[in-house]
Amino acid sequence: MTLGAAPSSSVARARAVIGLNTAYFRTKALQSAVELGVFDLLADGPATVETIQEKLAVQHRLTHDFLDALVGLELLERDGAEYRNSELAAEFLVTGQPTYLGGTCAQHARLHYHAWGRLTEALRDGHAKSAVAAQGAAAYLDYYRDLDKARQVMTHMDAHNGFTADELARQLDWSGYTTFTDVGGARGNVAARIARAHPHLRGVVVDLPALRPLFDERMRELGTTDRVRFAGGDFFVDPLPASDVLILGHVLADWPADKRMRLLRNAYQAVSPGGRIAVYDVMIDPSGDDLETLLQRLNSAMIRDDNSAYSVSDCEGHLREAGFEVERVFRADTITRDHVVIARKAV
Repeated sequence: MTLGAAPSSSVARARAVIGLNTAYFRTKALQSAVELGVFDLLADGPATVETIQEKLAVQHRLTHDFLDALVGLELLERDGAEYRNSELAAEFLVTGQPTYLGGTCAQHARLHYHAWGRLTEALRDGHAKSAVAAQGAAAYLDYYRDLDKARQVMTHMDAHNGFTADELARQLDWSGYTTFTDVGGARGNVAARIARAHPHLRGVVVDLPALRPLFDERMRELGTTDRVRFAGGDFFVDPLPASDVLILGHVLADWPADKRMRLLRNAYQAVSPGGRIAVYDVMIDPSGDDLETLLQRLNSAMIRDDNSAYSVSDCEGHLREAGFEVERVFRADTITRDHVVIARKAV
């Protein structure tokens, strides 16, 4: 919630401030419901509080109040003594749904929530406060050694990037192209969704070799094993696969400007003449930054110190310096409202 227009009375204005102060009550109710498995349990049908307590091993005397709070948040519905998932929860919070957001809820509960608890300290000393902050980019390697941990991170990423993939599939004219590469494409969710939307395309995902098992698993789930392949390696060292279109999503912000330029120059070499590059990220836009963008940028800074925020104009400048011709910039209709910059390599 935000303060928005000032309420008319003093007590209403005070309530607005208190509402901001206690907004995390709602956050934790949602996250705990996901962690406990409430929505997955109720996907099988309505249940009483006693059944829910027994099946989820929940003992607190206020479980009834907790479930009623979820009703108030419009995540559950209550019919007499039984609770069931609301339409919102059924669409976004049941494991296995194509629109599942529970993974990102769980990741925020594990990592982001605790980091934000130290925001004051971070503002004072200038350093990220997450459990992986000291590892920097090596945090990825640590997570990816454990496939269960990696799968949790991938589920978190896919909750966001699925919407981005659908936007890219709609917004770009793919009719004249046959190949594309998603650099830093994780387990291939974006690539698979684009390939499914445009059956004539063949894609490649470039990421760390440790992700190959999760990539194979995801391609089987989405039915794209024959059209999207994996190229494990280091995209700063290894040549990128030649393709008509290259995608860089939520990658450049992880690196300082010199490494961003190195990657974009590698990208220029890989893109076919007449081909395009699409960069999407939570970029700064001084002409229209909104609250959610600013908070997302703060969130990134709370997780790692070695990321490097950049603006839309920075991105355009980097692309031109690498040799591309910037064609279009737009705000994507996605969860984080990323900016997308499309550029072309001259024939």
